[in-house]
Amino acid sequence: MKLQRKLQQSFRGLAQPLIAVLIGILTGALAISMIGESVLDTYKVMWNGAFGSFYFVTATFARATPIILIGVGIALAFRAGVFNMGAEGQMVLGAIAAALTALYIPGPGFVKILLALLAGILAGGLWALIAAWMEAKFKVQLLISTLLLNYVAVLFAGYLVAEPFQDKTGSAALAQTSMIDQSAWLPKLFPGMSLHFGFILAIVCAGILYFILKYTSAGYEVRMLGHNPFFAKYGGINKTKVLFFSMFFSGGIAGLAGTAEVLGSQYRYVEGALTVPGYAWTGLMAALLANSNPLGTAIAAILLAALQTGAMGMERNTEVPLEIASVIQGVLILFISAKFASNWWNVRKKAGAANGSV
Repeated sequence: MKLQRKLQQSFRGLAQPLIAVLIGILTGALAISMIGESVLDTYKVMWNGAFGSFYFVTATFARATPIILIGVGIALAFRAGVFNMGAEGQMVLGAIAAALTALYIPGPGFVKILLALLAGILAGGLWALIAAWMEAKFKVQLLISTLLLNYVAVLFAGYLVAEPFQDKTGSAALAQTSMIDQSAWLPKLFPGMSLHFGFILAIVCAGILYFILKYTSAGYEVRMLGHNPFFAKYGGINKTKVLFFSMFFSGGIAGLAGTAEVLGSQYRYVEGALTVPGYAWTGLMAALLANSNPLGTAIAAILLAALQTGAMGMERNTEVPLEIASVIQGVLILFISAKFASNWWNVRKKAGAANGSV
């Protein structure tokens, strides 16, 4: 009986993304039928666009890589009761730091890769620490500071690639760095495919974070602070230390997401290449759908990436527009909102019952 209860708790976070996506698919089916297209044929094309061949599977996993990393980083912050909404800025600064490190630090390719990965993690983590410091020192709410710091990070990175570090060798003079030497590229997992070693890093990060949160004392402090901050304070947990720890590693993992894209896909920092696809906000959605379970977040990220890549194939091969994917994602956001509203109502009912009122 105890084992059964543990299994139910372990797989609860994995089931939530699947249920939410199922609800989204049913809503999408309604929208497709209103357009006048065949629901089964449309979803078959969408499935083929995401998983129809080995090439499409690797393309889906490649798109999921930054989403997994960002989602796992945000999940860590949420588990500590910290609202890190600055993953976009942390990802961008990690990407530009990694690109410049790989370009200008001398040494063999393997050393450049390691230093670029470290630079990306440090850039994202230290940027997140600024918001944590303002929270601890001046009581500036993280929800506000992290959101606003996104604009600072994105615009600062844009300035760097438009002025001092711009690649001016081409006639177009785009806002981008020079191409990174091929020896510093993350290796591809399969020849001729877009999937690179960053996907392995993402899965490993999800597994390590799951282990840390579930089986270590540091993970216990993080979970306890997020679940019941008053009891955590009574138990001697240092809130400021856990805040700084959670924000640094949350931002560092987001910075790793940008680093993996630069070293594994783009091979340079290009202004807008990370912000336009909306990796940060899709990662946030994955973390919320999985209730901040790192493994569930990875699964949700893959499903959301499949939805995006499949929708592209759907638009190419049918009369159904790409916006159907946005409809499904909108339903997922509603699912998240309903879940949070339900949790809030349950907490209010319990508090009212304890006080003798409703």
